[in-house]
Amino acid sequence: MNRTYTDNPDHDYGPTRTQQRRDALAVLALAVQLIELPPSKLAKLDLPEDVEREIATTRRITAHIARKRQLAFLAKVMRRHDASVFDGVRAALGENRDRQRQETAAMHRLEATRDRLLADPDNGMSELIAQYPNVDRQHLRSLVRQAKIEKDGNKPPRAYREIYQLLKDLAAGSGADDAVLDGDDEAREENQD
Repeated sequence: MNRTYTDNPDHDYGPTRTQQRRDALAVLALAVQLIELPPSKLAKLDLPEDVEREIATTRRITAHIARKRQLAFLAKVMRRHDASVFDGVRAALGENRDRQRQETAAMHRLEATRDRLLADPDNGMSELIAQYPNVDRQHLRSLVRQAKIEKDGNKPPRAYREIYQLLKDLAAGSGADDAVLDGDDEAREENQD
């Protein structure tokens, strides 16, 4: 007699093969993330001893196929442990990724503000001064002038970098997500009112 899933509706057949494969691939992806972490951050995570040992072994291997095999073995070792063992690790890695995204977005906003300052110094300066009234205007103007000279003269971008550092210091001093640095037109209009 052939068994089908409808023979006993109360019976738990467990996860499907597809779900098992998804789970295994998720553990493999976590293993890859752990391998790529710097040792200082890896030490802060609460990992089982055998997993830490396999991570160290995998890092020492440089040959592509051997590393791939060792990575698969690391994932196998990780699957031997209960999934809840790695919940804290996943949470910590998720927080790191979110923080990195926020830092990258802030960096892009600062770069966009710097580019606005160089493209249109008058409007860029007025926006920046409206946001940061304590900014050293004379120093900022001289940096903008010097950055344009450096760009036109094909010289190293020393002033260009200094403008970024100045904007970064201003943003860090304010402690807020700045609407002007964000490039949001509505926020800019509100600041002008």
